Amino acid sequence: MSGESNHGNRNNAGKKHRTSLPAPMFSRNDVSIWSILKKCIGMCVAAFAVSAVASQWERTGKPFNPLLGETYELIRDDLGFRWVSEQVSHHPPVSAFHAEGLEEDFVFHGSICPKIKFWGKSIEAEPKGIVTLELPKYDEVYTWTNPTCCVHNIIVGQLWIEQYGGVEVVNHKSGERCSMTFKPCGLFGKELHKVEGYILDKSKRKLCAIYGKWTECLYTVDPATFDAHKKSDKKSCEEKKASKRSSADEESEELPPPDAETVQVIPGSELVWKITPRPDNSAKFYAFSAFAMQLNELDEKMEGLLPSTDSRLRPDIRTMENGDIDSASAEKKRLEEKQRTARKIRGKSPDDWKTRWFQQGANPHNKAQDWLYLKAYWDRKYSQLPDIY
Repeated sequence: MSGESNHGNRNNAGKKHRTSLPAPMFSRNDVSIWSILKKCIGMCVAAFAVSAVASQWERTGKPFNPLLGETYELIRDDLGFRWVSEQVSHHPPVSAFHAEGLEEDFVFHGSICPKIKFWGKSIEAEPKGIVTLELPKYDEVYTWTNPTCCVHNIIVGQLWIEQYGGVEVVNHKSGERCSMTFKPCGLFGKELHKVEGYILDKSKRKLCAIYGKWTECLYTVDPATFDAHKKSDKKSCEEKKASKRSSADEESEELPPPDAETVQVIPGSELVWKITPRPDNSAKFYAFSAFAMQLNELDEKMEGLLPSTDSRLRPDIRTMENGDIDSASAEKKRLEEKQRTARKIRGKSPDDWKTRWFQQGANPHNKAQDWLYLKAYWDRKYSQLPDIY
């Protein structure tokens, strides 16, 4: 950590990061069914788990699928962390990642392995990877999995996204857990984006309730107060449904739900997380946040330090970002064909593909199958890397 060579892609606190991309996005009128394949975190850890999916809202653009062996690194001195990830499997697609605080205050690691299901008019991505957060100063470890993501109207109509399913954040030191439910949209869209649940002690006693929207904010409140509010709200909701049911028709589920009402704050609640608004130009640049705008930045100093597998060096992504759609499409096809050829060659050889920075093994905290970081990336010894670009 003491030398410049160990920091490599150093982003000093005084550096001004870009606030837009080189060129605006092109028309997405012909988005394919693969549009959802977008690389998809105590009380504050639960909010972190919810915030990790918040940026997906309105991001329905078709992604560039990672190539086997592709890597990405990010060092942010101003934010106090560094990150490395590797595409460790192509079939099924699996991305492994590892991040750590520069002050050694946290370690955040896991894998992204979506299980895809087609449902006629929609496509569902069920995450299979484990996410782990370690807080060494407190001797605490948390694990969880992300909710299911679904994109509607993949054939015709306006695309819209919802997240649903259960998320359980486990504190492996105390036995406490936060059990949350990401609500499905429902017939009239009232439950769209809603999240609610409880933080429980090891004997399953409710310590507090947690509620809000994964696109907006998250609150905690006394569980008795929350339960009383839910009971009252449920009665009111049933009365409204009875009056509207006669006017519902089959087409209602095909349309994106209207903008749902903002979170109704229960008296006595405490705000634990609020989303940072996207910049005014976000709609022009793939619905990116200010942070996402900065991820593909590349300067001369970085080029000399990055491994040849870093995704900033991918020619199809670079030309796409610069607004050259035709060249981006040609480069994408070339890289995919190169990957297929390499896979055929490996099939004739006794040597199978070997990952470089991660290996499979048991998660040390819950013993589930996981991808574990080998702790060698930041040594900057990048010999014998695969030629993927």
